[in-house]
Amino acid sequence: MTTDLLKRFLWFFLFILAQVFVLGRIHLFHYATPLFYVYFVVLFPRNHPKWAVLIWSFMLGLLIDCFTNTPGLASSSLTLIAALQPYVLELFSPRDSDENFVPSVKELGPVKYSLYVFILVFLFCVVFYTLEILSFSNWLQWVFCVTGSMLLTLLLIATFEYARSK
Repeated sequence: MTTDLLKRFLWFFLFILAQVFVLGRIHLFHYATPLFYVYFVVLFPRNHPKWAVLIWSFMLGLLIDCFTNTPGLASSSLTLIAALQPYVLELFSPRDSDENFVPSVKELGPVKYSLYVFILVFLFCVVFYTLEILSFSNWLQWVFCVTGSMLLTLLLIATFEYARSK
């Protein structure tokens, strides 16, 4: 229990540092920014209390909002994804898996894991950029932002998950 909490705190601060100092400065073609901190929500195990997932996600989003000057965007989007994560995970997790089931490529397989991550990242990017633009008058910019950021984020998650599984 204590080891899990310490690991989660370490991941929490590593995601903040990575996003604020490295990934938040990348704006590919002025549209696509990798939003790798979504991976923090993807990693929550099945038996983790829903209220704790919501609090962790809100705090991560709030701190990222504070450091990147995006008031409320990351925290609201990440909290929504955290609320949906247990239900999306149930769609793809095996019925006979244990209570401490942690989603990964090894546990779910590459196809199910890719779909699981894709759904969460897609929803996050749609909500994040919809709140950022707040109008569909420039819908083409919105499409470029959602698509570019989603692809960069999925590429980073796939790379990190591949390295983690080795």
